[in-house]
Amino acid sequence: MKNKLLIYTNNSSRSRLVKEEFLRKAQAKGLQIVDDQDSPDYIVTIGGDGTLLQAFHQFQAYLSQAQFVGIHTGHLGFYTDWQPQQMDELIQFLSQPKGQSITYPLLQVTLRYKDGKKESLLALNEFTLRSNKGTIVSEVFIKDYFFETFRGDGLCVATPTGSTGLSKSLGGAVIHPRLDALQMTEMASINNRVYRTLSGPIIIAKDEWIKLIPIADKTAFSLSVDHLHYEDKAVQAIRVQIAQERIAFASFKHLHFWNRVEGSFIGRKY
Repeated sequence: MKNKLLIYTNNSSRSRLVKEEFLRKAQAKGLQIVDDQDSPDYIVTIGGDGTLLQAFHQFQAYLSQAQFVGIHTGHLGFYTDWQPQQMDELIQFLSQPKGQSITYPLLQVTLRYKDGKKESLLALNEFTLRSNKGTIVSEVFIKDYFFETFRGDGLCVATPTGSTGLSKSLGGAVIHPRLDALQMTEMASINNRVYRTLSGPIIIAKDEWIKLIPIADKTAFSLSVDHLHYEDKAVQAIRVQIAQERIAFASFKHLHFWNRVEGSFIGRKY
């Protein structure tokens, strides 16, 4: 049976042209193109890391069975391996029996509201708690043990792959995605004689979790899960931990993680 492909693209003119060419060549090879009502073997994104991030959130129902493949039509990203000129090679791989994949850990973000209801969200990169204006105050627990009262602009909890994004810009470490760990970094924490925080990144193991209890009467706050933003939610507590679910990427041309880091932040010298 031929592999089934679900195609997701951004709205740029270049991506639309690449999609048209991809569809024509994939169908000529006998590959099945399906919509989001069918169960795909591969989810092929055309755009950049942001496009793949959107596809991840839109098609989470297929995480346990589909592998992601990214064609980048801009700058090479951390999730998009293929260039449009490599399309014939990619389609040849997709025409073969479904092979092994590389999986990355995700975050599970559980929001407990003041009315007692709960909501669970998945993040590929990071979760943030920020102030809309002024200083945010939040109690921080690690595995239900009180750790500190944070005061500052906000907090970021990232996956290993997300450690190369916002977390890194906040002074966090870059973590290899084979490590099922999460990392919390601070945004402009207040540290003086009265108020103290660790004022450094925290990396915790997969069997632990971070619980945040924001003090809502101090200032309004906003939440983000990857690119999705939420304002004025009546949240009482937030629990962030490594999710049971994982995201799978087709492994037939998946760049080594440190090659991605070097190429993105250092660059080769010739």
